Amino acid sequence: MPILNQNFLKHIVRPFQLTEGLGNIAEQGEPSMAAVERKCRFCANTLRVSVADLGMSPVSNNNIKPEKLSAMEPFYPLHVYVCEKCWLVQLAQFQAADEIFNDDYAYFSSYSESWLDHARQYSLRVIERFSINQESQVVEIASNDGYLLKNFNEKGIRSLGVEPCANVAQAAEEIGIPSLIKFFGVKTAEEMVHDGIRADLLIGNNVLAHVPDLNDFVKGMKILLSPEGVITMEFPHLKKLIEFNQFDTIYHEHFSYFSLVTVEKVFAAFGLVIFDVEEIPTHGGSLRIYARHDSDASKPILEAVKNLRNQEIKAGFKDAAVYNRFSEQVKETKRKLLSFLIETKRLGKTVVGYGAPAKGNTLLNYCGVRHDFVDYTVDLSPHKQGLFLPGTHIPIFSPEKIIETRPDYVLILPWNLKDEIMKQMAHIREWGCQFVVPIPELQVYE
Repeated sequence: MPILNQNFLKHIVRPFQLTEGLGNIAEQGEPSMAAVERKCRFCANTLRVSVADLGMSPVSNNNIKPEKLSAMEPFYPLHVYVCEKCWLVQLAQFQAADEIFNDDYAYFSSYSESWLDHARQYSLRVIERFSINQESQVVEIASNDGYLLKNFNEKGIRSLGVEPCANVAQAAEEIGIPSLIKFFGVKTAEEMVHDGIRADLLIGNNVLAHVPDLNDFVKGMKILLSPEGVITMEFPHLKKLIEFNQFDTIYHEHFSYFSLVTVEKVFAAFGLVIFDVEEIPTHGGSLRIYARHDSDASKPILEAVKNLRNQEIKAGFKDAAVYNRFSEQVKETKRKLLSFLIETKRLGKTVVGYGAPAKGNTLLNYCGVRHDFVDYTVDLSPHKQGLFLPGTHIPIFSPEKIIETRPDYVLILPWNLKDEIMKQMAHIREWGCQFVVPIPELQVYE
């Protein structure tokens, strides 16, 4: 009998060793599927209702170096469930957070002009609304390369980032943003308070979904927030994900998917109250919530919170039937994309991608689209160029590659940035090239 490679064995057992909320492994050391019991990461209720099963998928931000193309690549289940008690939509955890958010993390926020403008506009609004000044302390969790905090720093407002990825934190330091290279939670919050730091404005943009230990994270925010401080958080809105078929935003780096109904419950469990909410267009439709201590009576709960809560309940987001219907929408999107690509290739036409986002890797791997359909993709970030997409092994080049090869179609993978990308790449129309956007419905733009 052949001896199995130890690395191979490690990747087989890893999902069962690291999965959060799954039942015990059989005593013999082998996983028994009958014994697997998934638990909600917030309320520990047993998860029974499937929202979407996207099969096996690699970690979406793990772009591959050329020398690693022949190495074994771990795939994990990409199956999302909803809790019938708190209605948190979630994935099980298959990879430790420090394996995802490491020194090779490839996402740098500053490469999107529309996102930079979004950050500028946000900073101006909160500075005025909450009278943020040079005496205030602003803290951003998951501060990335300093794209947002630089707007406060330029006004002389004390700013501090908390960022677990050393490579992006270094980019923030280089533009003058002090950064703690740490994962945020109770321990980090207590250390910061011990060092005399309390946040008057505590920011978290697109981080709440990335947190495996949700309770520890929210409790940490409670500890760090000053008595009359404000938390603002942005995250993709589950209502938009369902309504607009945004299943590609489901990937291993996103552990949870939030409605207002659910996030209110999570915050309330740790003495935090959401007093305002805004629906914003980023990432295909997001929420920006404003929270405070439950003891802070200076910020009354605004009507917008009640209105959106009622909208979600009326739309059925506390009803399992809504989540069951979503699964069929996902399958139909796969069929339409594959039909388009098959017909296009039969006609002898060429298709390339634009962007190398995590959401694009979910789409491509779920649909089984590799370089037999898409020749290559391009990305503005030099940190991604020269690498290969996980799973599909589609090569990533700089945008100039499109001018060299003059394809017939450009498939826009970060569809939430389609307007920005179509403007940047308008010159491709000179040779009759067309843009293709796969989500929410496949559309071809001349």
